[in-house]
Amino acid sequence: MKPFGYLRAASVEEAVRAGAAQPGAKFLGGGTNLVDLMKLGVEEPPLLVDVSGLPLDRIEELPDGGLRIGATVRNSELAAAVAVRERYPVLSQALLSGASGQLRNTATTGGNLVQRTRCTYFQDISKPCNKRAPGTGCPARDGAHRDLAVLGHSAHCVATQPSDLAVALAALDATVHLHGPDGEREVPVTEFHRLPGEHPEQDTVLRPGELITAVRLPPGRPGAHSRYRKARDRASFAFALVSVGAVLEVRGGAVRYAALAFGGLAHRPWRARAAEEVLRGAPATADTFARAADAELAAARPLRENGFKITLARNLAIDALTDLAART
Repeated sequence: MKPFGYLRAASVEEAVRAGAAQPGAKFLGGGTNLVDLMKLGVEEPPLLVDVSGLPLDRIEELPDGGLRIGATVRNSELAAAVAVRERYPVLSQALLSGASGQLRNTATTGGNLVQRTRCTYFQDISKPCNKRAPGTGCPARDGAHRDLAVLGHSAHCVATQPSDLAVALAALDATVHLHGPDGEREVPVTEFHRLPGEHPEQDTVLRPGELITAVRLPPGRPGAHSRYRKARDRASFAFALVSVGAVLEVRGGAVRYAALAFGGLAHRPWRARAAEEVLRGAPATADTFARAADAELAAARPLRENGFKITLARNLAIDALTDLAART
């Protein structure tokens, strides 16, 4: 048995104070990832600060037409919300493609964003891993890496970020609200997760003691449609080999607005800026969509076993964009 402290926070301020005062403390929401990692010995927090009882469990309409999603809103509740299904279908689809119904009933918005990689070397404490134990090496580079990164990886880590929710939020230009010892701040979700570089142990830009309190969605674009596509080894309860979140607005046969994000390819949700540049103002055709995907994936650096991800990502992006274009 490995003992740890437990505090059920009565307020955001109490949670932040406790998290900042104890190095290595972790915030506990649904616990669907953190508790599993504790059982494996990957995570050994000296203190769990339970935030599940805080008033962060609401989905609120904003004056500008956007939504504010509390950090402890359950994945199943968020996926079923009428405002999400009608105005942000890419988000509902992403959530419903992840985990099982039982896990979605427990997992939270904030916890989903900070879930850690499913790389087998990271989850096996008998193996070296720079993300778990900095400086020990990355055996995945020469070992089993079929599921791992082809974009943005480094010599120190080729892990991928597993969240479906985060990919959809990246395509929607969402903003993460944080509360820490120094007050509140906002971070675009596209900048929330880090690429590995020389410090793969740092998954996000969270500072010690900072707590995710909400995610804000901007107003939906009139005339735009969105979709989430996910390729995996089995039809349910599996993490993405590749996923795509896409938002597309077409006027007069040309792309007026496009946002594209990939999952399963990198250490963070990969916002496809090069692809979007190709799409903007171009004819909404399969040829344009193919050129856009190729422009983004030209930067890919596959390893021995995962080059297939490039073709898979290309096909998923073309399919999702073609489907959205047809709806207009």
